Amino acid sequence: MRPLHSLIESSVASLYKVSVTHCWAIKLGTFSDTYTANNILSGYSKCRELGFALKLFDEIPDRDTVSWNSMIAGYVNYGNLGSAWEFLRRMRRCGYMVDGHTFGSILKGIACEGSVDLGLQAHLLIVKTGYVGNVYSASALLDMYAKCDRVEDAYKVFKGMPERNYVSWNALIAGYAQVGDYETSFLLLDSMEREGVRINDGTFAPLLTLLDDPEFYKLTMQIHSKIIKHGFTSDNTVCNAIITSYSDCGSIEDAKQVFQSATNTQDLVTWNSMLASYLAHNKGALAFKLFIEMQGLGFEPDIYTYTSMISACFEDAHQNQGKSLHALVIKKGLEQSIPISNSLIAMYLKSNRKYVEDAIEIFKSMGVKDNVSWNSILTGFSQYGLSEDTLKFFKKLQLGPLGLDHYAFSSVLRSCSDLATLQLGQQVHSLALKSGFDLNDFVASSLIFMYSKCGIIEDAQKSFEATLKTAQSFGTRSSLGTHNMGRVKLHWTCSS
Repeated sequence: MRPLHSLIESSVASLYKVSVTHCWAIKLGTFSDTYTANNILSGYSKCRELGFALKLFDEIPDRDTVSWNSMIAGYVNYGNLGSAWEFLRRMRRCGYMVDGHTFGSILKGIACEGSVDLGLQAHLLIVKTGYVGNVYSASALLDMYAKCDRVEDAYKVFKGMPERNYVSWNALIAGYAQVGDYETSFLLLDSMEREGVRINDGTFAPLLTLLDDPEFYKLTMQIHSKIIKHGFTSDNTVCNAIITSYSDCGSIEDAKQVFQSATNTQDLVTWNSMLASYLAHNKGALAFKLFIEMQGLGFEPDIYTYTSMISACFEDAHQNQGKSLHALVIKKGLEQSIPISNSLIAMYLKSNRKYVEDAIEIFKSMGVKDNVSWNSILTGFSQYGLSEDTLKFFKKLQLGPLGLDHYAFSSVLRSCSDLATLQLGQQVHSLALKSGFDLNDFVASSLIFMYSKCGIIEDAQKSFEATLKTAQSFGTRSSLGTHNMGRVKLHWTCSS
């Protein structure tokens, strides 16, 4: 919670400074100076005070490209791509020249939204205005295509750039990493080094996300040696990624060594990464020890920390720790956090039938519930044979605003099977048909089981055949659609 308070305090302080500057500019009569007005406008935009920014923008007597760019960047950072795009159109209609900063901002917004259609329009505009050779615009364009999973288009932009910098290389490497193209990602790293391009933390982090299997252990070691060579061992992002990578590759000892060597640069993510590594390798006792140690050193656990630790308490052997964590959550005032409450519900339901009441109590005390909350309760009731409770809660979910999903249908159909209530099962089947979940694997399996349990073999057979037909159809489409998307076997070796 401390970083959040710090962020709020710094934002308030920044807004106060901008407001004071604005007042002084008006008082001293310097507001008519475009440079001064643009600085104030940029300050409001960065504070996400777009109402003030827009009012100020309309009052600037002599707007220039910087004025328009500040508004476009402000809307992009606020997550309002539509308004940013409309400002770009107005800017051009009013005869103002766009520049690399204009394209950089708008392409950033397009990348975040995944709006490829707008990206193509922006690309045409870049070509039309002669900015295709500008390294700033081209890098932003490349990054947009890469983040929209259009890596081939990203590569074409990359190849056509007369000048490339580390941002261009990193964006392309990250793009190929995102689509799981191992070989190209690592070959690009080799090429980047050969051309003497500056490597930074943004180069290594995307590559390390690919190394998530024991077969990549040696490759992880080679990447780690490059990290040491380039002096990034103290960088938090890289350090956290290498801990996770070693863990995913099966080496908890290497993950632990990296963690311990980062004593002076550890942040909360570093501790969470190590906790997750211990839990993934069934080292619950070490995870709890680390959980206590991090708090002793002043690291306040966040939602991810609590949900990870609670997930380790499903077995009876850890019930005492689970209850202690529950008490700590209440003490910290986090009991209304939906992810944490969902984890506690799942913990109690998966542990033992005697804890069902604890799960229900948490569920009822939640001010806001999501589908995970409801599905956890429904699944728990179904597993423990509390079929009537399942039906009752399913009805409440159906009447609420969230809507049903395949987990809810699967749970209630399982309860219909236990009660052998054919008529109710048929009603749920009809509802699944209307909702489009009847052919989902989970729902279909539950339908087959329900009809079989009720002795209606013909309907069970129909559900089975419908599922089989859908699976065959999907298999055909999949083989056509992913012809060249198989997993690439790596033969790449790092030179350290």
